[in-house]
Amino acid sequence: MPIPEEVTGDEIDKDVRQELQSLPKTLAEDVARNLVMVARLLDEDPEAAYGYSRVALRLASRVAAVREAAGFAAYANQKYGEALAEFRAARRMTGSVELWPVMADCERGLGRPEKALDMAGAPEVHKLDKAGQVEMRLVAAGARRDMGQLDAAIVTLQSPELASNSVQPWTARLRYAYADALLAAGREREAREWFAKAVESDRDGSTDASDRLAELDGVEFTDALDEGESESDGGGSPSAEDGDKD
Repeated sequence: MPIPEEVTGDEIDKDVRQELQSLPKTLAEDVARNLVMVARLLDEDPEAAYGYSRVALRLASRVAAVREAAGFAAYANQKYGEALAEFRAARRMTGSVELWPVMADCERGLGRPEKALDMAGAPEVHKLDKAGQVEMRLVAAGARRDMGQLDAAIVTLQSPELASNSVQPWTARLRYAYADALLAAGREREAREWFAKAVESDRDGSTDASDRLAELDGVEFTDALDEGESESDGGGSPSAEDGDKD
């Protein structure tokens, strides 16, 4: 797959670069450049990111960072079985529990919420850092919802991190998940309150909390461009026949 010339591979994290030192120099550079493309495209074009991850995997399958990148690329494409296999391989190589929450979420994606809940109660969770523990809580609440246990999902999300006024990287997503669970349970007034709190903490736009809040408040958004087009054509929509005219 083509890689822009300006991508040198030096853009990768220093820890990943250190992992790649076990490879011959030219091979390490090729792998690094593919990993850079995975990171760049994962959100905006997950299918392309997946393609680059497969190239990196073919070149260096014994490097944990490559297996992890392949896992996240597969996960972004909802290839949960494949993602889980890659995450497990990376974990075997490193011994780290960092991937435990996303592995549990893969179990959810595979239709096994009970397995995700088992993982949420495993000893590995106590070894996670605060961000990892919050992520695990989100996954566990999602598993409860998968099983139709809305009240249990709400209770799962109730935590010191949710109650804290301090804004952390996970705060917006935690508040959003709580608001969404409340709304699903028919507790609209409380849901509105927590969507508003999610908006306050969502500094990078990681959720659509503002849209959900507006929806609850009955605010409707119209596209100015669409309105202009409607006025210019007399308010009607063009027919297929009109589109065929020269």
